[in-house]
Amino acid sequence: MTKKLTVAVASGKGGTGKTTISTCLAYAAVEAGYETAYIDCDVEEPNGHLFLKPLLERSYPVSLPVPAVDEEKCVACGACGEICQYSAIVCINKSVLTFEKMCHGCGGCSLVCPAGAISEKKRELGIVEEGRAGKISFYHGRLNIGEAMSPPLIKAVRSAGRESLLNIVDAPPGTSCPVISAVRNADYVLLVAEPTLFGLNDLGLAVDMVKELEIPHAVVVNRSCPGNTLARKFCAERGIKVLAEIPDDRRVAEAYSRGELPYLSVPGYQRRFAKLLISILKEARR
Repeated sequence: MTKKLTVAVASGKGGTGKTTISTCLAYAAVEAGYETAYIDCDVEEPNGHLFLKPLLERSYPVSLPVPAVDEEKCVACGACGEICQYSAIVCINKSVLTFEKMCHGCGGCSLVCPAGAISEKKRELGIVEEGRAGKISFYHGRLNIGEAMSPPLIKAVRSAGRESLLNIVDAPPGTSCPVISAVRNADYVLLVAEPTLFGLNDLGLAVDMVKELEIPHAVVVNRSCPGNTLARKFCAERGIKVLAEIPDDRRVAEAYSRGELPYLSVPGYQRRFAKLLISILKEARR
């Protein structure tokens, strides 16, 4: 592989096994000889480090520009409040109020201010940490407690980890803005699903999301049970390729509870993920 490739691992809900799949894929990739980065974009609850156990080498803050109002210059025209789509800045009784945690950092208020009364200051959202887990380049973000604005931090994590030949992105759960920030511009999305009615309902939402983004995708069925064909039937009806089914295995849960990577501690997992990696790369190159 000579072209850089970004594969995002996502799901419509939490708890499907995204981190297990993405960390095992990262190990399989380096053992196959690929220069690989694991990029944990679940910045609210990053947990890939628990299994990859990286040596962190660098840490730096990520900030968002928010408005700072000079009351002496302000003419209380209200133009700033009119342009803001999130009510992060409003003019009330000739006073301008700002709500920094609602601000998306677009800078529109400072652009439309006729008096030049609005400048920008930085509001820290969280940090990006970088390091190595053996041969795997490791990146993740940690959102500040109580912070709701995760997409700018997710974008910073994605940007930090874009230099490797194969980038494996562990996306947040769901289908909202944080997930879209994590998977946008990926070359391929691997959707992890559970073979339950609840899991397949959320898989349908995730499929709709990646189709809207026009990203090639396929499904891995995790915790598959013999005779349970729900996921296969669902994917067949929707025209979605299933790349692998990973059996429900108590040994995986036991390894997970010890903070061990199933790829290294469960017999057969190395061969299983080596095959899955080959399938992903074949599909992503089409």
